[in-house]
Amino acid sequence: MTGIRLQQEESADLTQIRAAGTGGDLVSDDDRSVAADSWSIKSDYGSTLDDDQRHADAAEALSAAANCRAASDYSSDKEELDAEGVASMLGLQSYWDAAYADELANFHEHGHTGEVWFGADVMDVIASWTKGLCFEISQGCIPDHVDDIKSETVEESDKYLSSWSVLDIGTGNGLLLHELAKLGFSDLTGVDYSEGAINLARRLADRDGFSNINLLVDDVLETKLNRQFQLVMDKGTLDAIGLHPDGAIKRIMYWESVSKLVAVGGILVITSCNNTKDELLQEVENFNQRRIDVSLESESMKGHEASRDPPFRYLNHVRTYPTFIYGGSVGSRVATVAFLRN
Repeated sequence: MTGIRLQQEESADLTQIRAAGTGGDLVSDDDRSVAADSWSIKSDYGSTLDDDQRHADAAEALSAAANCRAASDYSSDKEELDAEGVASMLGLQSYWDAAYADELANFHEHGHTGEVWFGADVMDVIASWTKGLCFEISQGCIPDHVDDIKSETVEESDKYLSSWSVLDIGTGNGLLLHELAKLGFSDLTGVDYSEGAINLARRLADRDGFSNINLLVDDVLETKLNRQFQLVMDKGTLDAIGLHPDGAIKRIMYWESVSKLVAVGGILVITSCNNTKDELLQEVENFNQRRIDVSLESESMKGHEASRDPPFRYLNHVRTYPTFIYGGSVGSRVATVAFLRN
């Protein structure tokens, strides 16, 4: 995916994990882990499967999800939805409202925490890797490679990380914020445009003793937040936005909005199963160029000196995800990339 474009067939990876998590009344965490492991193999953080095979695999997984929830739940005139139709639903708020209504009911009845986006293993990697990244930056370093912080620096890292303001956009059940809190972050905010998601996240935070986490209903594309954050996390939100029927436009809105939420010198960490590392880099480059062009145009019209500094620059990416070999290519099923706000 280069630049800003919607590619529903290549969105199969995302839809498989969502299909597992929103289907029936009761879906075990083990079932979700199996679904996470079923994603297409990636080459250089991208899929090595051809489009026809990826579409066929997605259709099989998505048809199972469609059979679990009536199409009428999503205001569809079709009796049965094809893979493309279900994939498009994943970009609609009505889909997530219905999904989190189910998960909230399951929590009340059975105590289930709900879906762990990308799986618990990936979430643990994101949290620990981000901690190491933030600690290095707190020390005035721009790291070329980030590993878990060594045990002898844990107390020292907690001292620095407690001052970081963190925003998790599209927080869902808020479990990523729980992991960040365990690692020493304390100024934590999670937002989601689904009220059901925030209700579930609040109940889980209260149950698990994270009452200091601030949880708000907010649409990142039209955010009402009036503050900036040193660390902004996105775990699958850009993926879901790209699945909207107007995904191309909404992705542009996403970058405009997120650029205002990340403080200067702060970090944006995006985790995606629908975009490779290189595709995310290209998308950020496209956004940077748009902003520079607008600035230059304003300079020309008003005679004021414009900033030619790009809003974001690549900082680092996770290198420790499990890799697979497929067709002679080696890669991972998910990409996590960090960008520095200039």
